[in-house]
Amino acid sequence: QVQLVESGGGLAQAGGSLTLSCAASGRSFSSSPMAWFRQGPGKEREFVAAISWNSGSTTYADSVRGRFTISRDHAENVVSLEMNNLKPEDTAVYYCAARWTEDRRGLFVRANEYTYWGQGTQVTVSS
Repeated sequence: QVQLVESGGGLAQAGGSLTLSCAASGRSFSSSPMAWFRQGPGKEREFVAAISWNSGSTTYADSVRGRFTISRDHAENVVSLEMNNLKPEDTAVYYCAARWTEDRRGLFVRANEYTYWGQGTQVTVSS
């Protein structure tokens, strides 16, 4: 059974930091593009950050660029999202996603381009 399990969410103050992790099991995603999305209260799910299959490229939503960093450990099958200078508008449920298709080159920013999803982890930023 393929699972993506996020951890590291919680409560932070504005200006603070959190690091999210996504651990994959049931299949190796070491060569799969992966990403983080989030869904805030009353909002649509939105793209946050993506990393290419070989970690050679990353891309970010404008709202988080310069504050968030996506990275991955291929050996451990883990992808992380380091979040700094958090803002109240970063409050959301954060989801990890993995793409499982033969077309794995490049960066993917749309939710329908990903095959597997985690259950999400809540991040709440207080002002």
